[in-house]
Amino acid sequence: MGLSARTEYLLQAVNCVLTPAQRAILPCTAQTILVTGGEQAGKSWLAAMKFIHELVPDIIKAKAAGYPFPLVYWLVAADYDRTEKEFYYIKDALDLLGLLHDKSKRVDPGWIEVGGGPPGKPVTAIVRTRSSKDYRTLGKEAPMGIIGCEASQLELEAYLRLVSRQAPHRAWFFMTGTMESSLGWYPQLRQAWATGQENKRSFSLPSYSNHYLYPGGKDDPAILQLKADTPDDFFMERIEGIPCPPRGLVLPEFIPDIHVSTDCVYVPGQPITIWYDPGYDHAAALEGVQHIDGQVRVFTEIYEHGWTVDQIIDHAVVQPWWTDVRHGVIDIAGTYHAGQQAPVSQVWLAKTGLYMSNQKVPINEGTARFKSFLKVDEVTHRPKIVFSPTCRGVISELGGCLNPIDNQMHVYRWHVDKEGNAVGQVPIDRWNDGIKAVVYGLVDRFGYVTVRPDTQVGHIKFFGRPRTDKVAVR
Repeated sequence: MGLSARTEYLLQAVNCVLTPAQRAILPCTAQTILVTGGEQAGKSWLAAMKFIHELVPDIIKAKAAGYPFPLVYWLVAADYDRTEKEFYYIKDALDLLGLLHDKSKRVDPGWIEVGGGPPGKPVTAIVRTRSSKDYRTLGKEAPMGIIGCEASQLELEAYLRLVSRQAPHRAWFFMTGTMESSLGWYPQLRQAWATGQENKRSFSLPSYSNHYLYPGGKDDPAILQLKADTPDDFFMERIEGIPCPPRGLVLPEFIPDIHVSTDCVYVPGQPITIWYDPGYDHAAALEGVQHIDGQVRVFTEIYEHGWTVDQIIDHAVVQPWWTDVRHGVIDIAGTYHAGQQAPVSQVWLAKTGLYMSNQKVPINEGTARFKSFLKVDEVTHRPKIVFSPTCRGVISELGGCLNPIDNQMHVYRWHVDKEGNAVGQVPIDRWNDGIKAVVYGLVDRFGYVTVRPDTQVGHIKFFGRPRTDKVAVR
């Protein structure tokens, strides 16, 4: 797959000579493209050339479909400053092509108008800079194309909002970024899309592919010195643009693009179950769940450190969804006395009238049940469980975002040896509070995974019979 003659002409007109690595990425026809780049690899320049590459085809598509002009494009980053390189690269390229109609003097926010329209409508397209700090502002327009600038710095929820804005005009979405670590939604999607997935594709753009800075490529003396002076994971992430995730993740099947959805919202009138892992010295995790159309939807979460049981209850009962709560599931430890204090489950029953079922759940059997729900259903082609992006506690434990309590990356992991192999019979009992709440709920509702073929719920085999929901006594 090569570049069209039109693109070659445009690149020549703006004095652009792509590196071989950039040339391999630009013609990709996937609707969504993610690039993990090394430092100084030319990511911003490539993103600007993506806009030049797509502009004429977009105009042709818009005329055929009757889309309104001027067409809108977004440069989106965690803050306006991170859009600056792409902004000026696009401005300079349009100037060289004689298509620059006007531009703002600033990038916060900024805009570039593309000329070449018919008389009376001289502006064909507008490129706007957008900050994702308030992701709600990302829903006011329907862009033809989106460039994520240093996209690895975007919050997961902002990324999902941008995905939703692709739909009206089937917009293309081109993201570039240098990874700070190999955990989080950005490197996870880099891994998941490496061979292509549903019109999505990911690439790595190593620093040494920029032969203007490193004429010797991978064997350039400066690169060899960097490799000698830095840890292997740093070199892979920051120079080669290749994720180097830690070994021993308990639930590597979790993929943010599949299991997190902005459509996972509270549906009034549908019964709610709360899945609860109490905690004070560690996080207390309460997950609000609805079962809709055969899918488990974790639509809300209370995830707090240092809160008492009474504080968790007081916060939960004033939520708009509380009136639909019909049942609860709690860690069996929540039914025990803690010194002179009443069991957590009794406190809930006394204050809210909510009965919480419980049972002892073996760690590995519970993990197996969670893993079964991370699979995509073979009949519906949907994941069996989805999470709202607001459920940042459990998503962080799965590796999809920073932990909301300390804003650091913590994931549920196995013990590993120096070669990175998992050791021991059970994982490390940390950073798993939301995960344990989900495990208790899934086992309570669906039982354990088993090879017995005699009973099924949907398309999920389980041991025994599913419980019937108990209605709260109120």
